[in-house]
Order: sequence, then structure tokens, then C-alpha cells
Amino acid sequence: MADKFFWYELMTTDRNAALDFYEAVVRWNAIEQAGATPDIGYTILSAGDGGMGGVIELSKEMCDGGARPGWVGYIHVADADAKAKEIVEAGGKVLMGPEDIPHIGRFAMVADPGGARFYVMTPFPRRDEPPPAEPNTPGLVSWHELYSSLGDKAAFEFYSGRFGWETMHEMDMGPMGVYRIFGADGVQMGGMMNKPENIPVSMWGFYINVDGIDSAAERVKANGGQVLMGPHEVPGGSWIVQCMDPQGAAFALVSTAR
Repeated sequence: MADKFFWYELMTTDRNAALDFYEAVVRWNAIEQAGATPDIGYTILSAGDGGMGGVIELSKEMCDGGARPGWVGYIHVADADAKAKEIVEAGGKVLMGPEDIPHIGRFAMVADPGGARFYVMTPFPRRDEPPPAEPNTPGLVSWHELYSSLGDKAAFEFYSGRFGWETMHEMDMGPMGVYRIFGADGVQMGGMMNKPENIPVSMWGFYINVDGIDSAAERVKANGGQVLMGPHEVPGGSWIVQCMDPQGAAFALVSTAR
């Protein structure tokens, strides 16, 4: 089995305001939890019957060190320590860890050779894990998009070698290069492409399911966010918008309905 994204974390400068925004736009339910350290709060976001991610507030020290609001994804791996070492050997970096989150799992924040950040995590076994929700459940992330300074080919070689991903399809986008659709175990997971000039650094972007794209886009604007692109239709018949929340974190929405 290939390794896959399974958790998503918003780092933000105003956790309460961010929660109000996403609850209004995406309809997530929020549950307060203890953080990885006693002085850091953590809020679980749930979609369907289970959690899909969390929200953590950036401290002044984090911001002074260069941290900015944004979403980061977690990839489930069998051994976080071994995978972090493998990532370094392949030209990536370990930015934090590996270390334990009590009762949750062992994780490390890493970056690929182009600088895109993500986590690898080995969750501790749990007896109360709910069954996975249907992929189109509102509030779940259903598409993962990498904008890479490496280009789609070199980026894919890194991720396929580390996580077992496969190329499902390649789309020629003309001057923008190739959009490489990747997946695992025969299921599409997202796309990789050259980093556009308007995106300052290599990064992962995440598309969150909503019931209807037009009404969701209006909720973004009504609650202080920005719609940066769209709505527009993509191959396969879905509709997307790319957005920014009030604290400056980029995200995207996707729906099968206009």
C-alpha cells in the first residue's frame, strides 16, 4: 500500500477568527483538544463522523522566525524516523522532529528538495478509530496540488520514490508546462505542476469539498476571505475556486455542483 495524505493542519495568527471563518464557509465542527505542548492549544476539525484536521495558533516566536499562516498536510507512513532519514538522503530536509505527540503518534516536519513543506506521521494504534468517510463528503480534502520549483517530473520522482505514488495522467498546459495527475493504488490523489511566478515558494495546496461552489464562494467573501480565481469548471465536471482566508492562508474549494 502506498503512503497517503490523511490529516491537514492550519497554522494561523488568530485561531478563533479562523475557526469562525471556516465553520461559516466549510461547515466544519470544531472540538478543542490539548496541544502537543501544554502552552499550545489545538482544535480538531471534523467532517462526517471523524476528524480531518486541526488548527494551531502561531506564537510570536514562530512568526518572528518566519512562520506564516498556511495549510500543511500529513502523510501517513509506517516509520516516521526512517522516512525522515530517507527524505534527507533524497535531497529533502527535516525541519522539526522526529518526535512524539503524546497519545497521538510520531511525526516530523520535512521539506522536499524544492522546499515544499509537509509532515510525515506514524499514528499510534487506536481502538476508537471511525471508518473512513466517503471521498466526496463535504469538509474532506479530496485533491492535493503541488506547485514545485523542481517541475512536475523531478517532483514526482521524489514523491514516487518515497511514498509509492504513480502517474495517472499528464495534461499539457502549454506555456505553464505539464500538469501531472498522480495517485496511489489506482485512485487519483492530485496534481503536480511547475510553480507559477505569482506563488513565491514551492507549496502544497488542498481542495476541500463543499456542496455547491457558487454559494461557498459567496460565503468566503461574506466572511472576510478572498476568492483569487474561479469559479471555473475542471476536467471531469467539478467546479473549483482558489481562495485566501482572512489571516492569509491559501486554500481551495471543490464541488460537483455549480
